[in-house]
Amino acid sequence: MKEKIVNGNIEVTYKIVNDKDLNLTLSLQELLKNEKIVKTIKSEFAKGYRNIDIKTDQELSDKFKLETIKEHHSLVVSKDDFADIVTFAEDDATTKKLLKKDSFVELVDIKTIE
Repeated sequence: MKEKIVNGNIEVTYKIVNDKDLNLTLSLQELLKNEKIVKTIKSEFAKGYRNIDIKTDQELSDKFKLETIKEHHSLVVSKDDFADIVTFAEDDATTKKLLKKDSFVELVDIKTIE
């Protein structure tokens, strides 16, 4: 089979993470089960009222993440190198001396650029 040559480039954005970084996904339903959170919401938005309860119309499915803030780094590679973008990101991080013991590259975004 003949390989197809693809014109253009890809901008790859990545960050360096390690096992000690926080990366937690919570649902709003889980959050509202926490008494301290509910108490804080009540004291902030219902000051001066008594016998207040937080109600929801339906099951809450919205989720949010708590994660360590990391700097994003970018590099540009050819579209032909799409299969190797993680390797290129790791090489870029190594060249910039960003990788340390027990850390790794996590892709954040991939954009096609002309």
